[in-house]
Amino acid sequence: MHGVVLSVLLAPLSWLWAAATSIRNRRYDARGGTTIDDVAVVSVGNLAVGGTGKTPLASWVAKRASEAGGRPALLLGGYARDETLLHGVWTPGLPVVVDPDRVAGARQARSLGADVVVLDDGFQHRALHRRLDIVLLAVEDRFPGSLLPCGPYREPAGALARANVVVMTRRGGTIGDARRLEARVLSVRGISDKVVTASVWLAPDRMRALAGRGASSRLANPLVVTAIARPEAFLREVESVCEGSAELLAFADHHDYTADDACRARARARDRPIVVTEKDAVKFIEFSEQLGDAWVMEQRVEWDWGEEDVKRLLASLFASEAA
Repeated sequence: MHGVVLSVLLAPLSWLWAAATSIRNRRYDARGGTTIDDVAVVSVGNLAVGGTGKTPLASWVAKRASEAGGRPALLLGGYARDETLLHGVWTPGLPVVVDPDRVAGARQARSLGADVVVLDDGFQHRALHRRLDIVLLAVEDRFPGSLLPCGPYREPAGALARANVVVMTRRGGTIGDARRLEARVLSVRGISDKVVTASVWLAPDRMRALAGRGASSRLANPLVVTAIARPEAFLREVESVCEGSAELLAFADHHDYTADDACRARARARDRPIVVTEKDAVKFIEFSEQLGDAWVMEQRVEWDWGEEDVKRLLASLFASEAA
């Protein structure tokens, strides 16, 4: 009942959000964004707020761009330190530019020698013209869904008409769930019959020690400590690869950990192991002594379908840019 009442109270704000978004999009539809000479811009973004796998997919795109002969750089808005640090770990040697002004950031990337700029969380940053728009949708989210603040969506489903690639991402969902979401996407009015659809599973991989080089295949009854948008989904992933049950200690998304946070987590865990995400690990590493017996659950990107289509699209884009 409280949820229904809250939705009714917030509905006018969602209408205002929808109106403002529509006006902004019509303006950019008419004038377009700024083009950066000699740079191909690829955006990896989403419609919903957080938790769809943008950062690992942006990293994947940057690696494929490099393999295709491009000189990629990653461009972030700067509001989240964890993603900046993660790209430094996942794509060592590639420039990572942080600037809330994406046009200025793309120019900086060009000055560093980049001919390909990969926007991490760029779908709504339309001031910068992009050659390719990749949009991620989580199969766990209702689609279509309500706009902010009633729901998680920044834009309505019709915004997918701007997308070149729509990727269904899943953690707990099945391939069948992804196919059903794909069918709903393809039924959206305005979607081009040329849009490429794909699906990836953000799959649990190995457990590695936060400090040191140890690895473990099974942990028992861990405390899961995380500051991500979908902590319950990560909890279920940990439980799927651990023995016994797991307990969750969740902080706000993108929380910057302190030594006190690490001590609090260790006190809560007592003699149990602690498990964190890779995003948490890059911020917790300096407090590994306080955290004690702590492990990082790594994930890998596994494609259900569409990988070769996306690779070909990227390769042709970078080849044409080089020509």
